[in-house]
Amino acid sequence: MLAPDLRLEMLSRWVMDDLGHPDARLSVASADASFRRYFRAQFQDSSSLIVMDAPPDHENLGPYLQVTQLLTEIGVHVPQIHAVDRLRGFLLIEDLGVTQYLEQLRLPGRASKLYDSALASIYQIQTRGLMLKSELLSYDAAVLQRELSLMPEWFCARHLGVHFTAEESQLWEASCQFLIAECIAQPMVFVHRDYHSRNLMVLTAGGPGVIDFQDAVAGPVGYDLVSLLKDCYIAWPRLQVEQWLSQYRSQLQRTGFTQLCGNSELEFLRWFDFSGLQRHLKVLGIFARLWWRDGKISYLKDLQQTLDYVLDTAARYPELRDFQIFCKRRMLPSLGAANVMARTSVIATEDQSVQRR
Repeated sequence: MLAPDLRLEMLSRWVMDDLGHPDARLSVASADASFRRYFRAQFQDSSSLIVMDAPPDHENLGPYLQVTQLLTEIGVHVPQIHAVDRLRGFLLIEDLGVTQYLEQLRLPGRASKLYDSALASIYQIQTRGLMLKSELLSYDAAVLQRELSLMPEWFCARHLGVHFTAEESQLWEASCQFLIAECIAQPMVFVHRDYHSRNLMVLTAGGPGVIDFQDAVAGPVGYDLVSLLKDCYIAWPRLQVEQWLSQYRSQLQRTGFTQLCGNSELEFLRWFDFSGLQRHLKVLGIFARLWWRDGKISYLKDLQQTLDYVLDTAARYPELRDFQIFCKRRMLPSLGAANVMARTSVIATEDQSVQRR
């Protein structure tokens, strides 16, 4: 991959010269947990677009383009594509603004309306997307297992220094197989796969604007719901979460999508919880990997909330009681110290850099 400054220069020339926007002024818009970067191209007429930099040796634009088309077909507001350079990994897309759901959810009185809109968008994805899910990769047992394997490698061994005994490995494998079976037994729908408050934008014309959808799959009905309602970046009381979930299930029932509802509210809640447990175990591994492999420390502060979800969910189901005890005994006590050590190493590195200057 070219050095970041060279790619930025190449991207700037693409916008200004190749696309005919010589007045464009580029500034950093955001970066995500992948190798993608986003820049805001501001024009003299005060309009703006977003330029995506997706290095071809790390990122494939094909899934992004495909899922953009599919979500647009079913009426979900995703960024409109204005220009594509597949060879160099550049996209010019609609600017959905700077206001994430996360920012607004922290304001008093905003959550109810925002979640109503976000759940309405999931409803479109799940119901109108039923005929399109066959065009997506399957969120099958192999993928679920591969995701779960990130947790013992990156969160436990690398971040916490916790290595499983033979007995603990057996418990881990049995728990994974249980969760995988529970997930693939659910009705399969169109799944965004990362539908949370940092990937939803508040739009003036209503919303949400949906981003970061390129990893969409055909997967469990509970998955996007739990990504939203048991968000790793913001938490709500269990009673409130269950109320939102119950309202969503009622909407599915009223509109004739009973095949997605389960036999009872308890079964629907079980689907939701087990999708969430698989997701949160995966996320523990991903957040730790972002630090240890990619040097992105900001996600470590969200590990505690994510682990809390794991402990809370596992404690609710007798089948996972031993697993909950194991997580609470072996992981919870080590997390605070591991995060402190990571922050200390960053400070030490920054101090050394200052001294060398």
